[in-house]
Amino acid sequence: MAIQRLPPELVNQIAAGEIIERPASVLKELLENALDAGARAIQVDLEAGGKSLIRVRDDGRGMTPDDLVLAVASHATSKIGSLDDLEQIATLGFRGEALPSIASVATMRVTSRSEEAPHGHVLTVAAEAEPAPAPHPVGTTVEVRDLFHQVPARRKFLRTERTELRHLQELVRRVALGRPEVGFQLTHNGRALMQLPALPAEAAGQRVTAMMGEGFTDAALQLDAEGAGMRLSGWLGLPTASRGHPDLQYVYLNGRMIRDRLVTQALRRAYADVLFKDRFPAYLLHLQIDPAQVDVNVHPTKHEVRFRESGLVFDFIQCQVAQALAHGGAAAPMDGDGSHAPVSTPEATPTVSFTSSGPSSYSGRLALGAPAPPPTSPGPALPLAEAERVYGQAHASRLGEAIAQIRGVYILAESANGLVLVDMHAAHERIVYERLKAQYASAEIARQPLLVPVPVTVTPAEADRAEDGQAVLAEVGLEVDRAGPEQLRVRAVPALLTDADPEALLRDVLGELEQGSAGHVVEGRVAQLLGTMGCHGSVRANRRLTLAEQTALLREMEQTPNIDQCNHGRPTWVELGMADLDRLFLRGR
Repeated sequence: MAIQRLPPELVNQIAAGEIIERPASVLKELLENALDAGARAIQVDLEAGGKSLIRVRDDGRGMTPDDLVLAVASHATSKIGSLDDLEQIATLGFRGEALPSIASVATMRVTSRSEEAPHGHVLTVAAEAEPAPAPHPVGTTVEVRDLFHQVPARRKFLRTERTELRHLQELVRRVALGRPEVGFQLTHNGRALMQLPALPAEAAGQRVTAMMGEGFTDAALQLDAEGAGMRLSGWLGLPTASRGHPDLQYVYLNGRMIRDRLVTQALRRAYADVLFKDRFPAYLLHLQIDPAQVDVNVHPTKHEVRFRESGLVFDFIQCQVAQALAHGGAAAPMDGDGSHAPVSTPEATPTVSFTSSGPSSYSGRLALGAPAPPPTSPGPALPLAEAERVYGQAHASRLGEAIAQIRGVYILAESANGLVLVDMHAAHERIVYERLKAQYASAEIARQPLLVPVPVTVTPAEADRAEDGQAVLAEVGLEVDRAGPEQLRVRAVPALLTDADPEALLRDVLGELEQGSAGHVVEGRVAQLLGTMGCHGSVRANRRLTLAEQTALLREMEQTPNIDQCNHGRPTWVELGMADLDRLFLRGR
């Protein structure tokens, strides 16, 4: 067949195949256009799960009749005009393909009015159609009817009405969470499903609570960090409030909702030390970065992006989230306007150490440093006022004062709020693990030379990558040289990973080396090893501790990062306030 130019209708349908998968894909494009137009109120009306009707009305900048004609033409947009604009995209949509692509697979009508025009105009997208006068407030309304009626093969792949509606609702939820300053209304078959008023910036937490539930905001930390030309803000769900599915994970890049693998991996790594196996954290995060440092034009749906400095972005996200989880402690209570109070980092307290003081107690120190003096016998009774002062000082700490040990497993403490129960082994496991990590981070990675170099067969591209990245490999404790076009030799591995498979380790590192994050693979392996060492080095269950040792453990916990969870993600302590205790015993009823 001779080369021929495709007709515009077929070109548009091919483009539609790339960006229009289901009704939610259509709604996404229309919502992004409305937000780019400066809308402050958006109304969405659906019928039959979006198959029969998708109508989006906004109060943004409207269009003139000439703009209407251009808006439904291929590759026509007001958002970019040159190559420089393409490299610094700050809008959600920009390709100029959405409306003509939608019109090629559905019946579409656009009604709009600009601020200068006395009335609006309507354009039914069809051959030889021209805009006609029509009443309309300032803004734009786009109606899309009978999706895929011209492409029956695509229509039969649509799911049930309920399934498509669920996808549409989740899309509106994601968009609304990212833009609390915009009001949203959603109806389906004439029934109101969602009505969200526009909120000022200081009350954005109200939108989060409304969309993600009080259970999330009650167990979340608010994060706001800047550095390296980036800003990361939003809400981090505590590990104790993890979920069985990744259904409450929202990330926005410069206001654009994304599902980026690099960002997801950075967040997973930040939660790795504190999350239980097969559990997923909940979070809502906004990442602000110079548009010139990110390419949003790598995927037709624009969900995936590419960062120019991917390693820097990875490290920034991981570091900020890990620090917030380590030092945030319990979730900061939400203020009346729906926002969290600032999360403060606990002040460092002196290291408390202790040794066993009897045959039935734990033999060996639970903390580094000099032994504590042996416990003294009780002195004379204090006057009532002095006793109250001493009692208040003892209970001013977060975990209070130890009063008993239950079957050698749990420590019972009295805090200012009520009762604290501590899992002795889990808590000390975290203490030992964090110390091992600190020691590892304070020194260079020791390398263990292999008695016999391990040959690894790779692709030529991987061999080139290893040769070019030898300096990076050396930093993470790997000594690798090239033995041929498709052959590498591993001569040394990190000393802490001498039991690891050198070939598998190298392949994993080479897979990450292209993104500049080779060290993260080794760090993950090292973290697993340190976690095992911490587990074996911690105090075991059924060991009797003196009251002094129990209290010293509480003080150690208060100055240890990530102490709310052990290395495996299990909680280390719980607190029952006086209200909880009263409720258990039906007091006040």
